[in-house]
Parts: sequence; C-alpha cells; structure tokens
Amino acid sequence: MQSLESRIQYKFRNSLLLAEALTHPSLAYESANPHFDNQRLEFLGDAVVQLIVTEELYRMFPDFTEGRLTKLRSRVVSRQALARFANAIHLGDYVLLGKGEESSGGRRRPSTLADAFEALMGAVYLDGGQGAVRELVLRLFNSEISAMALSPEERNPKGELQECLQALQPQAPNYRIVGASGPDHRRVFQAEVSWCGQILATGRGRSKKDAEARAAQEALRNRFWEQQPGA
Repeated sequence: MQSLESRIQYKFRNSLLLAEALTHPSLAYESANPHFDNQRLEFLGDAVVQLIVTEELYRMFPDFTEGRLTKLRSRVVSRQALARFANAIHLGDYVLLGKGEESSGGRRRPSTLADAFEALMGAVYLDGGQGAVRELVLRLFNSEISAMALSPEERNPKGELQECLQALQPQAPNYRIVGASGPDHRRVFQAEVSWCGQILATGRGRSKKDAEARAAQEALRNRFWEQQPGA
C-alpha cells in the first residue's frame, strides 16, 4: 500500500479507507464480509471526479455551451479514460480480488480499474478533504486536460467521412470487421470501410468501434474517392 501512496503522492491518515477502496466486491463476497468493498466509495468518487472536472472545464472554456462542456467532460471521465489513469499509477497491482475474479483476468479489466480509481478518489476525499482530492485529480488528469486545452473539439472521423461522401452521393459508407488477432484480453480488430463498391481504407484498433474510427481517419487522409474518374 505504501508504494501506491508514493505513486499518487498522498499519505492516508486512515489506512482502512485505502483498504476499502482497493477491495473488489468479489473478495468481499468470498470472505463473507459483503459490507466491506469499494462500491460505496466508487459511488462517492464518481461524483467527486465529475465535480472537479466540471469545475475545471467551466473555468477553462468560459464561452462554451453546456452541450460542448458535457462532451468535453465525457472525454475525461469515460470508463476508458479512467482505466487509463488507473493504469498510469499501476492501480491494478494493488486491487484485492477474489480467486475467481483473479483467475479470469479481472486485475486488468477496464471496468475493474475504472471502478477502483473512482473508489480511490472517494477515499482521498473522505481522508483529506476537497483540497487534497482536487490536487490529486488535476495532477493525474493533467496531460488529458492540457491536450483538451489545445484541441477542445472532439473529432468524429466516421461522421466527417459520411458528411464528405454524402455530399457527392446519398449512399452512406459501409463498415465491416475483416479480421482479429491477439489473445482475448488484448484483441486487435481490423475494420474496412467501403463506399459505392470501392474499398476506401482499413484500420486497426483494440475495439471494433476504434478500428472503424481509424479506418475512417485513414479514408479521410487518403481521400481515395477524389482519385476516381469523374470525381
């Protein structure tokens, strides 16, 4: 636990809060102590992180509408983003799991990591107060928020591609998964995007959605449809 405290640069006054934040429900169930797990702290931490990020974005972008701020916040506090932040501090190494959850790869599961991260933030809030958790959240989220300050608009390559193509013909681009490789916990998918019978590009990603987005990005980069006769 001390090494985790070193990673986050925060020393708990109440070590039981840290233990609770790291206890997955599977261990609580197996140890017949169902009331000692991180679910309540996760609930609290979710609200704490949301408030801190909301306040920071509100300050950073004074001219943005509620809708645009909501989209920006969703980029920072999505389950995928929280799992990345958890990985950055190696949180999975410290989560306490039941045997079944451990054997099924739960230590690296994004949902487990995201939940534990929120629980950890909730524990810091209870232990050190709003100032302590705010400093920690903004420090851990610094690179993500800094990148957002440089490029606040969320790109939607699939939407951009469809808009480009349907300006020429009403037919929408078609996506299909053409391959997958790697073990189950590190699967890589390959997607293909085509339009009017022509393959425009392919893309690879850790999820089908990501692979399709990367295929759309590549199609926007090479703009193959503009090279066709009569385009």
